[in-house]
Amino acid sequence: MSVLNVDFEGGEVLRPGAGLEVGCLSIAAGRIRAEPVGRRVDVSGFLVLPGVVDAHGDGFERHVAPRRGAMPDIGEGIASAEAELAANGITTGVMAQFYSWEGGLRGPDFAAQVLPAITAERDVLVTDLIPQLRFETHMLDHFAALPGLLAEWGVSYVVFNDHLPHDRLAQGRRPKALTGQALKAGRNPEKQFELLLDLHANGPKVPAALDRLAQVLAAQGVRMGSHDEHSAQDRAEWRARGVHISEFPETEAAARAAREGGDPVILGAPNVSRGGSHKGNVSAAELVRLGLCDALASDYHYPSLRRAALRLWRDGICDFATAWGLVSDGPARLLGLDDRGRLAPGKRADIVLLDKATLRVAATLCAGRVSYLNGALAARFLA
Repeated sequence: MSVLNVDFEGGEVLRPGAGLEVGCLSIAAGRIRAEPVGRRVDVSGFLVLPGVVDAHGDGFERHVAPRRGAMPDIGEGIASAEAELAANGITTGVMAQFYSWEGGLRGPDFAAQVLPAITAERDVLVTDLIPQLRFETHMLDHFAALPGLLAEWGVSYVVFNDHLPHDRLAQGRRPKALTGQALKAGRNPEKQFELLLDLHANGPKVPAALDRLAQVLAAQGVRMGSHDEHSAQDRAEWRARGVHISEFPETEAAARAAREGGDPVILGAPNVSRGGSHKGNVSAAELVRLGLCDALASDYHYPSLRRAALRLWRDGICDFATAWGLVSDGPARLLGLDDRGRLAPGKRADIVLLDKATLRVAATLCAGRVSYLNGALAARFLA
C-alpha cells in the first residue's frame, strides 16, 4: 500500500490544545504537514482524530489459536489480528503474550512461536505492532534464560504478573479452576497441582531474584511494567526495581501511589465501557475522574478502546480531547513513542476517521498508509 499525499478537508480535526475544529489536515510522505499538499479529499461529516495506540492487548489469542490445529501458520493469525486492530482505529498495538505456568496458549513453548511471528510480521503489515512478554514472577527456573530469549525474539517490553492462587495454595487446597486449566494445558490435574505448589513455595526467593532480573533487563534497554497491583506498597516495591509502568492497578491506593511516584498508569477500556470491573476491582472510570489514568488499553477486547473514550466523554467525566488522549497521546508517551499520538506537523500520519453520525471507524491510516477503509468514505477516497 502506497503512502497517501492528501489534504483532508471539511472534517472536524482534533488539534493539540484546541479540541475539535473544522479545517484541513494535510499529510505527505507519512507525516502531517503544515501546508496543503495538493490532492483534496472531502471528509465533511467525519471526525479526524489521532490514531489509537493500544498499550496492552491479548485479544489476538483467538486469531493465532482459534481451535487446536486450525491456525498452523502463526503469521497468518497475526495478520488476521492486525486487520481487526485496523478496523477499530488502532494504528499502534502492543500485543501481550503470556509466558506462564498456565501452559497451552500461555505457556513458554507457545510464546516461542508467537513472539518471533509478531516481530517478523510487523515488517510487512501496516499497523505498528509491538510485542510484549507477560512473565509470571514465580517461574524462577526461567529467569536466567529470559534476557537472551527477549533479544532473540526482538522483544523490548516485559510486564510482570503473578496469577498464582496463593491463598488456597498456602492452605494446601486445590484451586477451583485447576482441572479445566490442567486439561487446557494438556497436563494431568494432579501434576498441575504439584507444579502450583512448587511455584508457590518459591515465594521467599522471588523478590531478590526479581531485583537481579530487572537490573539485567534495564541494562538491555527493556521497558518494564507490573500487572494488577493491589496496594501502594506493591507499587513502591516495583518502582524500586526500576519497573515503572503500572498496568491495571486494582485499587485507588495503588493507582494514586503510581501517580505520586511519577509512574504511568494503564487502565482497562472494557472496565470503562461496561461500567465497572468484572472482578470487583476499582472502577476505571472513577480513576479517570480522579486524574489517575495515563492510558486506556484494550486488554482482551479491541473495540472497547474507542467505545471507552466515547463513554467517558458522553458521561461527562472528561471533555472529548482528554478522553481521546487516553487512547492516543497518553499511551504513545508512556511507550516512548514521541512521533505519534497528536495531529501536529511533523508527527506520523497515524489517523482515524470516525463517522460523525455513528462514531464508528470509517478509515484508519498508519504513517500515511491505509490499513482500513469502508463505506461512503471509501468512495470519496477513490473519486
